[in-house]
Amino acid sequence: MAVRDAASLLVGLLVLFHAWGVWADVEVNMEDRVEAYLGEEARINCMFTSAEGVGALRIHWFFVTRSGEKKQIYYLESTMKYADRGTQFTDRVNGTISPGTAVLTISDVHIEDEVEFICHIKSLTEGREGRTKLKVFDAPAFPSIEGIQTGISVNEVNPSKIGTCEVKNGFPKPNITWYRNNTPLRPAQDEVEITLSVTVESSGLFSVRSELRMKVTKEDKDDQFYCEVTYFVPGGTRMTETNRINITVYYPSTAVSVWVESPKGKIKEGDSIMLQCRGNGNTPSSFLSFKHGEEELPSEQDTLVLHNATRLDSGVYLCISTDTDTFEEIAGNTTLFVHYLDPAVVIPEDTIVPQGQDLKATCNALSSVDTHTAWFKDGEEISKGNTLIVKDATFDTAGTYECVVTVPEIEGMETRGTLYVNVQGQPEIIKPDNTEMVQQVETTVSLHCKVRGFPAPRVEWTTADGKVLDETSREVTDEGVQSTVDVKVTSDITVFCNATNDFGTDALTFDIKATTHTTAATTTAETTTTITTTTTSPASTTTISSTTVKPKTVNPPKKKVKKESSGGVIIAVIIICILLLAILGSVLYFLYKKGKICGRSGKQDLTKEKSNKDNIVVEMKSDNTEEAVLLGVNGEKQPPNDQ
Repeated sequence: MAVRDAASLLVGLLVLFHAWGVWADVEVNMEDRVEAYLGEEARINCMFTSAEGVGALRIHWFFVTRSGEKKQIYYLESTMKYADRGTQFTDRVNGTISPGTAVLTISDVHIEDEVEFICHIKSLTEGREGRTKLKVFDAPAFPSIEGIQTGISVNEVNPSKIGTCEVKNGFPKPNITWYRNNTPLRPAQDEVEITLSVTVESSGLFSVRSELRMKVTKEDKDDQFYCEVTYFVPGGTRMTETNRINITVYYPSTAVSVWVESPKGKIKEGDSIMLQCRGNGNTPSSFLSFKHGEEELPSEQDTLVLHNATRLDSGVYLCISTDTDTFEEIAGNTTLFVHYLDPAVVIPEDTIVPQGQDLKATCNALSSVDTHTAWFKDGEEISKGNTLIVKDATFDTAGTYECVVTVPEIEGMETRGTLYVNVQGQPEIIKPDNTEMVQQVETTVSLHCKVRGFPAPRVEWTTADGKVLDETSREVTDEGVQSTVDVKVTSDITVFCNATNDFGTDALTFDIKATTHTTAATTTAETTTTITTTTTSPASTTTISSTTVKPKTVNPPKKKVKKESSGGVIIAVIIICILLLAILGSVLYFLYKKGKICGRSGKQDLTKEKSNKDNIVVEMKSDNTEEAVLLGVNGEKQPPNDQ
């Protein structure tokens, strides 16, 4: 019985211990990796399950050194926590715990923090642990690219350096890929070489440099090269590209082109011609030269200039490209034609045409292209075509004719010829507008006589009294002669211009009236009053007429002096005399009435005998009336029939 009870107790204890172990199990789970940027904060989570509760758990955080040693950095339980001294995390680590999760926080993450971390959780009966790795990231600087500055020859045997790409301060190590025209380049034997060099900076960051070498062909001259840089970041990767670069490829020419750079269009004599030559290759070892026929012409690089071109410069021009490395020659050519226009030839050059006959002349100029001819006289176009015909020639026909030959399709291409025409005939004096003039005494007058005619007329100046005057000047014109004489005016004078040649004569008369300087009167007569005094006797009757003027004010001229003729002076004297006679008659009559004449005093009648002999009649006229009033000696009115 006792044995049975002991066995039962043992079985119960075993069951109890087994149940306690199952209830006390701890499970720990952690992520494979935790990612963080350099200099930022990293949170490492340790997730667990336990039946004992948080208060019965102790958490130990460890990291694995580069040598594989496991080293504690933090301890945590419900009543106490601390960071272990003497580690790289001592001042930057902190831990927290909550139901189901323990968190280790690392601030200011360093490159060397990229290690394996261990979370160890202990209960009353056992312990469990989990592991994770911390990954640190830092984006690199923007990449740079530098191409080769010198040209690359297609004749190079080995691959030539194209350029280098560099990216600095990235973590983990960035990757560089070369591209040509958006196509990635891969190393190829004897064709493409890519050399990579990696530098670990003192900060622990990586700098990567890549150099590209390749054999180039002519087709690579327009290619663009660049680099693509990829780098890791938390949660993935990123990419950036450099600028594009071109390379200079040297390759030999397979053809040469020659052309006229200027002038554009057709070329004429006198132009400056610029020829340019260019091969389809690109090599510094090529040399260009020009030839015209067998003559080698001096040029500057790829340009040939012909100054003041002539028709002799026409022909084939050859441009030769010589490779100074291989001495191979390639040539190109162009044909040049210089158009010409010879000087105009006028037939006849000078001609004499009798009056009334026709004038005919021709103008021709040898040209390589079609021309247009026109005739001009005094700046006006008078005819088209190379033949000039003028019918019934007159003195107006004489003069200078200009023949202008142009090439319509080439601007500025023209030539000119001149024809001098003289019309043969007797002199013809061109009469001026005024041959009669009034001049003050002691002034000098210039008289001009323009004479047409051929041969050039002889001009002689004479006066009415036969005196010959010396010419002041003489000018021979296309139409004839122009003569000038200066005449000093002392009195009225008549001057003759006499023109003579082998075919006849012509003359022109100038009449000059001399006048003295006079001052203009300020009043002139407008209304007249006539006083007639008649003395009757058996033998005769005497009538005295007087004219009285109504004053009218006239403003005298300010600057100009009015020139009067001798006839005007005589008329003015006559008018003044009439006025004086009228005044004298009025005074005599007044004295007679007062008895102051013949010893009479007071008012007396005349004897009948006297009154029969002297009957004085005064006739008063006015502009305001047509009535005539007759006054007798005694002042009484008399009818008109009593006159």
